[in-house]
Amino acid sequence: MLASKYFKISGFIMMFILTLTVLSCSENNQSDETPNNSSEEPINDFVLTETDKDALLFMLEEEKLARDTYEFLDNTWSINPFANIKNSEQTHMNAVENLLIQYNIEYIILPAGKFENKNLKNLYNQFVIDGKVSTSSALQIGATIEDLDIVDLGVFLKTTSNESVKLVFENLQCGSRNHLRSFVATIENLGDTYVPQFLTETEYNLIITSSHEQCSQ
Repeated sequence: MLASKYFKISGFIMMFILTLTVLSCSENNQSDETPNNSSEEPINDFVLTETDKDALLFMLEEEKLARDTYEFLDNTWSINPFANIKNSEQTHMNAVENLLIQYNIEYIILPAGKFENKNLKNLYNQFVIDGKVSTSSALQIGATIEDLDIVDLGVFLKTTSNESVKLVFENLQCGSRNHLRSFVATIENLGDTYVPQFLTETEYNLIITSSHEQCSQ
């Protein structure tokens, strides 16, 4: 069962997120990330905390995890919704990257399938293994990624007071809810079911029973 395989890895991710929550009490504005500088001036908004910076860098790679995984699964199975959603994930990456550039935060985007965050790398490796088993398994992975994405973004939204970060994360979360609906609809059309792994049953049912959303760009 896919659910049991990803809980162990997701536990490390949630520990990372909880660490960010603790760090939100401190507002150290030093950046210690990796290459890719921009000379643009920071946008007018609240000062970015270290927690915000870490959240943006983490979400850049988590959106990359979705893009890279869907690219692999699309190449493997050539079925919707992978072909469409992989392009949306690139748009999500671009939205996060734009904030990193505007705030002069150093970052790096590694080649497909490569990640600085070891937990995300482990997830990708497992998704590749499981995704080759069947189309049903591949679709379950798609739903799992969106499920995780929604929860992680929700945690980060609770720790930031920066309006620009909030706007971007809310838009990403909106997109992920639509992606989850798409994956689940395809899964159910094939006679299978998806059991939420990170969302609560109540949160999951509210999303699935709600209509497709119009997300801001």
